[in-house]
Amino acid sequence: MIDSYQIPSADLVIEEEIKHSRFISFIFHCPSQEHLKCVLTNVRREYPGASHYCYAFVSAEPGNSIAIGSSDDGEPAGSAGRPMLAMLQGANIGEIGAVVVRYFGGTKLGVGGLVRAYSSGIKQGLTQLETQLKQIRYPGLLQCDYAQLQDVEFLLKKYDAVVSDKVFTDKIRVTFELPKRNQQSINTDLATMSQGKLKANFEL
Repeated sequence: MIDSYQIPSADLVIEEEIKHSRFISFIFHCPSQEHLKCVLTNVRREYPGASHYCYAFVSAEPGNSIAIGSSDDGEPAGSAGRPMLAMLQGANIGEIGAVVVRYFGGTKLGVGGLVRAYSSGIKQGLTQLETQLKQIRYPGLLQCDYAQLQDVEFLLKKYDAVVSDKVFTDKIRVTFELPKRNQQSINTDLATMSQGKLKANFEL
């Protein structure tokens, strides 16, 4: 199971003129299909009257084959959205979207020419794109005595956990999220600390 991956940390715009047509490529962080739709709406508003607004997105981790999509927006089938998506999938970056706006300049490019034109700005942009590491954490739960809380909190911090809730009754119920690679290690340390009495549950 993947623990972390790169995502875009800033938006990028590349503008080109190819055989009198104007191509404007936008690359951006895209955590969901809904976000893609919002960006597309904003681009249409900002660049009215264009011939085509083609897009592609991968709204999950790199390699995900379900949370993806593309559109040729009236260009010949397979000449815009699909090659754009192929560029994004080859970048090994997650949660990434691209919209390419075309203002037709009077010269037809043919399918091969369109594939190259719609890929060109994205290809350039991917070499310039700023990214950051997204850490994926998985839910965990443990119960401890009041006297153990300080040591438990120390271990959670040590293993890069994010505490989401604490419920105080006769014991303390701690809900948290933790990178998968640290699950075994934290349970080893919890067992050592408590003479085998404490264990985090990750089967949530």
